Amino acid sequence: MSAVAQSLIIVVSGPGGVGKSTIVEELVKRDDRLWLSRSWTTRERREGEMQDAYKFVTHEQFREHIAAGGFLEWTEFLGNLYGTPMPKAPDGKDIVLEIEVDGAQQVKRLHSDALLLFILPPTREEQKARLVGRGDAEQKVVQRLQKAEDEEPVGKALADYVLINDDLAETVTEMLDLIARERSNRLK
Repeated sequence: MSAVAQSLIIVVSGPGGVGKSTIVEELVKRDDRLWLSRSWTTRERREGEMQDAYKFVTHEQFREHIAAGGFLEWTEFLGNLYGTPMPKAPDGKDIVLEIEVDGAQQVKRLHSDALLLFILPPTREEQKARLVGRGDAEQKVVQRLQKAEDEEPVGKALADYVLINDDLAETVTEMLDLIARERSNRLK
């Protein structure tokens, strides 16, 4: 049996600018049974972004990995490719995937028992401020906000739980409680 089949898969999804990366970083810090699968991307690293936020690769490297069947899910967005390599979690760890709605749909099709946590911003204005604050160009901000309008109904319908990230500490605590409940339910 593969590590994916033995582990709880926790999908943290939502439109750009809702705080997925920050939330996931806190989840992994606070629960030592969680392991984050780093996504691959062909986009350039943002100024100030951590080197290990993604595995930054060329389009050619990404396409070769697709051809080799190396992704659990992948998608194209704004001219860049994003994907989750087949996760290989250490024994006893649950897998956390930080992915967009398209990827969440792919994972849910393959692993219907995955726990999907869909994150929303408190307001569209706050989402815009977060995108601008992280250094996204104006055109990218507009595109991401438009995509959010399309993604939200799909994400809400797909999700096991929908959370609004208006207070980071509360959002993380609520997510940890949901993960603990899911683990407990699976033991029954």
